[in-house]
Amino acid sequence: MRASRLISLVLLLQSRETMTAAELARELEVSERTVYRDVLALSAAGVPVYADRGRAGGYRLLGGYRTRLTGLTRDEAEALFLAGVPGPAGDMGLADAVAAAELKVLAALPPSLRDASARTGQRFHLDVPGWFREAAPPAWLTELAGAVWRDREVRLRYRRGDREVTRELRPYGLVLKSGVWYLVGRVGDDHRTYRVDRVTGVEVGAATFERDEDFDLAGYWREQGEAFLRNMLRAEVTVRLSPAGLRRLRHLADAPFVYDEAVAAAEGPDGQGRVVLRLPVESVEVAYAQLLSLGPEVEVLDPPELRRRMAEAAVRSAALYADTADADADTDDAGAAQR
Repeated sequence: MRASRLISLVLLLQSRETMTAAELARELEVSERTVYRDVLALSAAGVPVYADRGRAGGYRLLGGYRTRLTGLTRDEAEALFLAGVPGPAGDMGLADAVAAAELKVLAALPPSLRDASARTGQRFHLDVPGWFREAAPPAWLTELAGAVWRDREVRLRYRRGDREVTRELRPYGLVLKSGVWYLVGRVGDDHRTYRVDRVTGVEVGAATFERDEDFDLAGYWREQGEAFLRNMLRAEVTVRLSPAGLRRLRHLADAPFVYDEAVAAAEGPDGQGRVVLRLPVESVEVAYAQLLSLGPEVEVLDPPELRRRMAEAAVRSAALYADTADADADTDDAGAAQR
């Protein structure tokens, strides 16, 4: 445990040059006293860690000291190459950079781990685009990725409905969701999201912007995704489900949290083992199409319009199979007469 922490301390100093004991303690989740002891242990082992005093002081490594990748386990080495699976990086114009980085990592690895890249490529492949979707990256993705990396302001032309709008923004990040690229940018004091395949032009400015270091791209995307789904769910239906229908409904719900919240709010099963749920849905029309697939495992209780439509569909379905039912009845009657 301590050996791992000592390595982490050295790598932190390599990446950030100078860090205070308080900053190191936060990163390593230990006390400052533990940091002091670890620094003494590293110095005793020959690692040139020095302390600069003063307001701008902290710990640093002397003379550009760097560790080698000899401490990697096989799992860690293979995980490094898994992070470079081709696809999204190539879409952003970074394929050459990823390839060069992999070569440098391979050169630094001990001989026993140099098959890590081949083993990873044989075992994992990341196919990001969704089914029935063009695999080609959006036209302006490379330019936007460059602006994101370099914190450059951009002037964006964007297709919104049947018109084109122009926005000047600070590009904070790119998100790949189900094969679709999205740009998260700051306009004024607000963060906004744009589909990259609707961008019709990009002008990257020479000016850089000061990034808000507290902005959490992954957290923002989670919040936006849930808010988007909740805003879509503008109607509500009440249904009674069999145990089988309840299990299958999870795969039909517009969002997992909608299903989980509805189940948590429901009362226990009735005498027939059925559960009544109040379920937010996009619309009655969408609910009708989704609930039909559950067949006799669901009974719609409300709204009356949807219950009526489901009943009509059940009658039409029964009529389609009436001949089969009659034939089965005749066969049963004939068998009884013979007996």
